[in-house]
Amino acid sequence: MTTPPSPPTTHGLVGPAPARWLALCLVSTAATGAGLLLPAALGRVLDLLLAQAPATRWVLYCAGLVLLIALLDAFETVLGGTVDARTTGWLRRRLTGHVLAVGPRAGARFGPGDLVARLVGNAAQAGTAPTARAALLAALAGPVGAVVALGMISPWLAAVFLAGAPVLALLLRAFARDTRECVTRYQEVQGRIAQALSEAVAGHRTIRAAGTADRETARILRPLPELSEAGHRMWHVQGRASGQSVAVAPLLQLGVLAVAGVLLARHRVTVGEVLAASRYAVLATGVGVLVGRLAGLARARAATGRLDEVLAEPAVDHGESPLPAGPGRLELRGVTALRGGRAVLDGVDLVVPGGTTLAVVGRSGSGKSLLAAVAGRLADPQSGEVLLDGVPLRDLTHDALRRAVGYAFERPALLGGTLGEEIGLALAAPSPARVREAARTAHADDFVQRLPDGYDTLVADAPRSGGESQRLGLARAFAHGGRLLILDDALSSLDTVTEARVAEALVSGGAGGTRLLVAHRAATAARADAVAWLDGGRVRAVGPHAELWRSAEYRAVFGAASAEEAA
Repeated sequence: MTTPPSPPTTHGLVGPAPARWLALCLVSTAATGAGLLLPAALGRVLDLLLAQAPATRWVLYCAGLVLLIALLDAFETVLGGTVDARTTGWLRRRLTGHVLAVGPRAGARFGPGDLVARLVGNAAQAGTAPTARAALLAALAGPVGAVVALGMISPWLAAVFLAGAPVLALLLRAFARDTRECVTRYQEVQGRIAQALSEAVAGHRTIRAAGTADRETARILRPLPELSEAGHRMWHVQGRASGQSVAVAPLLQLGVLAVAGVLLARHRVTVGEVLAASRYAVLATGVGVLVGRLAGLARARAATGRLDEVLAEPAVDHGESPLPAGPGRLELRGVTALRGGRAVLDGVDLVVPGGTTLAVVGRSGSGKSLLAAVAGRLADPQSGEVLLDGVPLRDLTHDALRRAVGYAFERPALLGGTLGEEIGLALAAPSPARVREAARTAHADDFVQRLPDGYDTLVADAPRSGGESQRLGLARAFAHGGRLLILDDALSSLDTVTEARVAEALVSGGAGGTRLLVAHRAATAARADAVAWLDGGRVRAVGPHAELWRSAEYRAVFGAASAEEAA
């Protein structure tokens, strides 16, 4: 069995194209460097003009620097947008792939709405991280370079500025800390709103039937005050940092200019150097630019943290064993599976002989769906083992497992494309004949043929009932084939006649392989080779339906309607 890899994260992210990020850093730093050269050049021009010396060459130098800064800024904008777009796309692909690799556990842990919020909004914000880092490096290079330039003019000028620099550093540190906290809270509330909206969209029919649209709207928007508070807090933190910097920066600039004036009076600096020093003092105290860059980086880092929470969820690891030839014998040994800290399945031992049909019955909450998920490794048990033809499912390669096990669900997901493509979804090269044969077995062929474009009809353009959607899901499972077919309540929306026909096809071998069928109707259980009766997470009995039917408690599992139907 392969060793599971360490959970992937996005910390230290420089994007999918380090070369582009490096180029962005170089361009940003070059623009900053050109900006640092300009005050010195302007000061030199002023000194030459005051001395009535030729200054044409230095004027051209200044014009060249201005043009270079403009070109570098334009290039930085284009390159930064490209890096942002590529990084965002890379993050979304990575997150989507990981969520699919984790499987249903990701939706159960975070919720579909919150996952979408992370995939769309947070990924876009996290995608700006490389650009934000490059911009912050350039923003830091400006003050550092300005202090160095002040020191080159006169060490006293740099000393005056450095005396007040720790105050600015403390302001920036507090701003970065407070901003991250605010942004994290803001993004968390956004995720809660998205999750509530997702739940409402999924239950729109229930909401409309109950006439509770206003109540649901209020529920979805209930976190808005928290969102507003977090947003206002962000602006308050940024405004406070800017205000404090405005109070400190002018004092430092005045100090630099005062010392420069004294040095000028003593003929230790020139007028042009005083001009350059005044510009360098402004650049050295450019806290406003740093505040903006830090805010952008804080938003990106907070979003990255939310992506890392998803990426830290371990993906399903697969083994390296192929599946040997066999009839499809399924065996559960001491399987215990938890949900929400509760043992839904508790020490289940069960054997399904190859080529047979086993119906799984039980009251609501007895663990039927979780057993169906564990049987085909859509979920892993906390303890115990599941084997197919003697090989633990954990040891099988991904391709071997998914080729061997087919699923049909109560609410099949139709993911787009045409109906023919949906039925052949699990096949590498589905043939029209195989697709249509599977549809016939699921009794879906008739209503598909009535559509104007038949199997070429787009899913979005195909009006269908819940039962017809279930038949398409069954057809997809039948087309998939494999040696184990698991139907998790996949007949619940079918009419009695259609369910009987599909169940007969399953029992007669029309679907092929071994069949595990979660059943709710006594008539369906009666057609299976054997029935596993779950009660409280344990297998209470296994045997033919006719034998189990002698128990009043077993009959009570199906209710009065199913009992009359079976009779």
